[in-house]
Amino acid sequence: MFRHGFGCSKWVGLFCFCFLAKALVLSPPWVRADEREPVVMDEIVVSATKTEEMRKDVPNAAIIKDDVDIEESSARGLGEFLANEPGLDWRTQGDYGGAVAEIHIRGMSGNATQVRVNGVTVNSPSVGVADVSRILLNSIERVEVVKGSGSVLYGSGAMGGTVNIITKRPKKEKMDLKVSAGYGSQNTYQISAENGMFPVGDFGYYLTANRRETDGFRDNADMEQNDASLNLVLDKGDALDLSLYGDYFDREYGRPGVRPPEGTESFFVNGTEVYNSDSASLLDSGKDEDYHLVLEAKSKPWKWLGFLVRGDYTELENYNYLRYVDFFGSLVGSETWTTNKVLGAEGNIDIRPFEGLNFLLGAEYNNFDWNNQSVSLDPNGAKLPATQATAKADRNTTGVFAEGQYRPFKYFKALLGVRHQDDSEFGTVDLPRFGAIVNPWDDAALKLTHGKHFLAPTLNDLFWPADPFAKGNPDLEPEEGWHSDVTWEQSFVDNRFFYALSYFHWDVDNKIQWGPDSNGVFTPQNLRTYEADGLEVGTTIGPFYNTTLGFYYTYVSAEEEAKDYTKQQYYDPGGWLAPGVPPPTPADFEYTWVKRRAAYTPEHLFRTDLTYWSDYGLTAKVTLRYVSDRLWYRTETDVVYPATKTVRYSLDPYWTMDAKVEQRVHDHWFVSLQINNFFGEEYDTYFGTFQDTPPFGPTTVEGFPGAGRSVFFNVRYEY
Repeated sequence: MFRHGFGCSKWVGLFCFCFLAKALVLSPPWVRADEREPVVMDEIVVSATKTEEMRKDVPNAAIIKDDVDIEESSARGLGEFLANEPGLDWRTQGDYGGAVAEIHIRGMSGNATQVRVNGVTVNSPSVGVADVSRILLNSIERVEVVKGSGSVLYGSGAMGGTVNIITKRPKKEKMDLKVSAGYGSQNTYQISAENGMFPVGDFGYYLTANRRETDGFRDNADMEQNDASLNLVLDKGDALDLSLYGDYFDREYGRPGVRPPEGTESFFVNGTEVYNSDSASLLDSGKDEDYHLVLEAKSKPWKWLGFLVRGDYTELENYNYLRYVDFFGSLVGSETWTTNKVLGAEGNIDIRPFEGLNFLLGAEYNNFDWNNQSVSLDPNGAKLPATQATAKADRNTTGVFAEGQYRPFKYFKALLGVRHQDDSEFGTVDLPRFGAIVNPWDDAALKLTHGKHFLAPTLNDLFWPADPFAKGNPDLEPEEGWHSDVTWEQSFVDNRFFYALSYFHWDVDNKIQWGPDSNGVFTPQNLRTYEADGLEVGTTIGPFYNTTLGFYYTYVSAEEEAKDYTKQQYYDPGGWLAPGVPPPTPADFEYTWVKRRAAYTPEHLFRTDLTYWSDYGLTAKVTLRYVSDRLWYRTETDVVYPATKTVRYSLDPYWTMDAKVEQRVHDHWFVSLQINNFFGEEYDTYFGTFQDTPPFGPTTVEGFPGAGRSVFFNVRYEY
């Protein structure tokens, strides 16, 4: 049974949805303003080569979405919008408001996906992962996902691919104005506004602003969020395009942790409720505050020459408040502040000396400034000044890249590129990429790519301050490997039937993974190998009779080489339970290296979308997703009978369905109803541990639950 949010049964909910859709169809006949365009082979893609190329001319498999796709979707964020597209896996630690949302491409880890906004990476230097829940959905004009190694053009962290977000720009001869307000389950409301125009000559702007609040679907899952973006442009055509983009993001949220096992009772310490049957923590919280600023100038003075210069500044601030019960039964805790500042610059030149040949030459520089501060809290929640610790680090990278493309005749194109990357912490690496495209027909393309990729250790990996539980490792080596894929794309029936089929293989050496060292302290280590084979299938049918239908499937067979523990001499670092026992030596650990299915990587992902629109101003969309089981491995120690072993846990597969209906009710007014997780499917996204009646109660492995059914009603004005 569904326990939170919208409480009617699945059949009553389905009846309500169908009744509303039927009623809206009978509304007065306002014609839909926009027209759906089929997927075609001459779509323009920018991210694959950093230059404008037609889809059939880029060697990588790509996913392209525009603002109409976003508007029709019931997604609440970018990750949910892209979830289960071919090769894409959206993951969150549960579904509370502040949960980090990651996009994993082709079974790789989240830090192997580089996410960029207007050409600038937004991956956190601390952890290497881009939290896509922070990207403003209504500011997006276009999303380009380019799969396969992107390290030649984009450097570290583009091993699985890139997600490039292109924000909205004003349009000449047109003013855009949108204002919306909505309310839904879990006491959720959102107010949004956006406006774009060219008020004076060639000078224009596009502004977006949002506020969102929710109580969340569990206790301590509330969130308050404010965000805004502004894009200023001076558009003089090919002669000069100058833009200044900035955004601001601020949110505060609770961190409920895992859901305790059924039957758990509320636990209090000195009258303060620490956890209950719904949430493992009622006290933990966090705050994020981000700024981005991007200044870009590009020009194409001649047909054969174009250039781009870009400078950017990023500041990411994260605050975590943690409370827990210590060994003596007291409620203690800590506060942690992490600040990342990134200053970057890039320039590139696109040279096309004659038809069919072009060269891209470029250079990129980034400086990273990392600051981590922490302080412990006493049982009253007061800071303990003697425990205050600060860690700082500076790092810079320089990349120089070159790529050439040559099409000697209509049916064939070749690509060759290389990047030289210099990192102040681990040195240099050279990254080649090869590609070929065969076009037997105008509406078909066979694409082959093979490229080297790498992932530099994060600042947390290298410099995390040492304490009794964790420490960084400045001796880490970067992850390196190769990514190969073969893709066939083709369209039929006047581009109303499109399909793409891809096979891929990638491997990684020196995989970085946090785990216990010989003293039981968690630290990142270079392990052995990590590899995968996979298949992606995507099909889009339509538009036919005002309807489009999409089917998308991904199969990933990913394996990691890891330590499988069978025995370890028990050692208590604090000396409370085993005083006098010396620290273990490597001989005290018994393990074997095994190849096992990669943690948290589903073998099967499926998605289908059905979109319908009518001449009466109605748009309806239903999205169905499937995620197969996922595995997790935990090293567990038995205190009574000293031994350590690796234990496998499994997350169950699940289906979800989202639906949205929108109706134009006047020339400028729209109303919409969206239902997420329509049938209230209960599922978990990750595992964690929970200790009942601490400090000596039993510890169990529990899941971070995804949200149940939610309903949101929205009214929008457009001009």
